Amino acid sequence: MVVMNESDQTFSPGSPVPLFDGPYLIGIGSWSTPYDVSADGQRFLMIKEDPAPVAATDQLAVVAVLNWVDELRRLLPND
Repeated sequence: MVVMNESDQTFSPGSPVPLFDGPYLIGIGSWSTPYDVSADGQRFLMIKEDPAPVAATDQLAVVAVLNWVDELRRLLPND
């Protein structure tokens, strides 16, 4: 939500209005921030959630690649 100040002289908040049309990913715990702000403060980068529901039978996976630098060196020799 965003609230605009309606006066130049004193703080006079206007009515709150939505700033973004969601749904967007929310953080996990207090340490996680699923968004970032550009260096100039003019833009946000956020992860928008997939509107399609995930079925209970769908499997989600996380793939961790170990020693990928060694594999890259093997595939792309520098000689």
